[in-house]
Amino acid sequence: MALGLSSCENTQIAKPSVATSAESMGGMRALTAAAKKEGTLSAIALPRDWANYDGLINGFEKKYGIKVTVENPLGHSEDEIDALRKRGNRPTAPDVIDVGDTFARKAAAQNLLAPYKVAAYDSIPGNQKDSKARWSNNYGGYISIGCDANRVEPCTETFADLLKPGYKVALEGDPPRSATAFASVYAAALANNGSFDDVQPGLDFFSELKARGNFNPVSSNSATVASGRTPISINWDYINLQYADQLRDKGVNWQVAIPFDGSFAQYFALAINKNAPHPAAARLWHEYLFSPEGQNLRLRAYARPVLMDAMRRNGTLDRAAAERLPTVEGTPQFPTDAQLEKAKATVTQGWAKALYG
Repeated sequence: MALGLSSCENTQIAKPSVATSAESMGGMRALTAAAKKEGTLSAIALPRDWANYDGLINGFEKKYGIKVTVENPLGHSEDEIDALRKRGNRPTAPDVIDVGDTFARKAAAQNLLAPYKVAAYDSIPGNQKDSKARWSNNYGGYISIGCDANRVEPCTETFADLLKPGYKVALEGDPPRSATAFASVYAAALANNGSFDDVQPGLDFFSELKARGNFNPVSSNSATVASGRTPISINWDYINLQYADQLRDKGVNWQVAIPFDGSFAQYFALAINKNAPHPAAARLWHEYLFSPEGQNLRLRAYARPVLMDAMRRNGTLDRAAAERLPTVEGTPQFPTDAQLEKAKATVTQGWAKALYG
């Protein structure tokens, strides 16, 4: 009895709101129990046709019996950060965010995020996570050009092609607010003699696109692609490939090309609101998305899991799904933190001028 009491007294069990790992709460069983007691996870800006959030939400709800609600599913990274900052510790605040890693760095700098290491944290490559565990990249892909072959002839495969007469090119949102649109500008810069240190040629490219009448101001999503309002859309390969699968039965012949003249890869980061109304559910959600089950669900929707190499080594990777990924030449290179910050500032300050003078 005395030994048992001594053991309990020496074990400090963290509350979910300050837990920095499942172990700090007493293990996965304790975390799961606490999350089930909360019963709800509040998310924001997670379209179900984005990187298999449909499968992930359904899988999480079925596995744990926790209801996932998603506010503003077509929102962008900046909308997510705005929600964290403006709502503080109100019960309407989102529990978790999924943002481009440049936006994750911004949220961390504003002290909006809770440090948390998932069980697989050590297996996440060092350049894909915050050193203080305030965010970790979960999945990624390459910027690609999607094209409705029934409406556009011929479909484009390079950024250079997009400047030719008759093409109408859309982005997934506004580059200062959308991580995808920001990455599209970065890719365009690389295609036009820019570099990770110099994103200005990307702004110049879209300025030229607008001047030639080739810029489509409609923000693209699955509905605009299906309706033909955005017959050409720059987006991540996993999004465009999903559109191709989803819309084939509706008669849409959506062709996807990763432009060799502007190859740009990036990951999206997951983070927990430090004021999460459902802190245990938020942490369990992250454990699920970084588990082999969650990572393979990403892969089945063409998104490259951040743990792909580790899973290939330990035998948990869905190899059939991995073989469906488009082939990309060379090893992806990533901007440094400093390069990303500089590029983000340049695009935020220069986008309106590039398009509207």
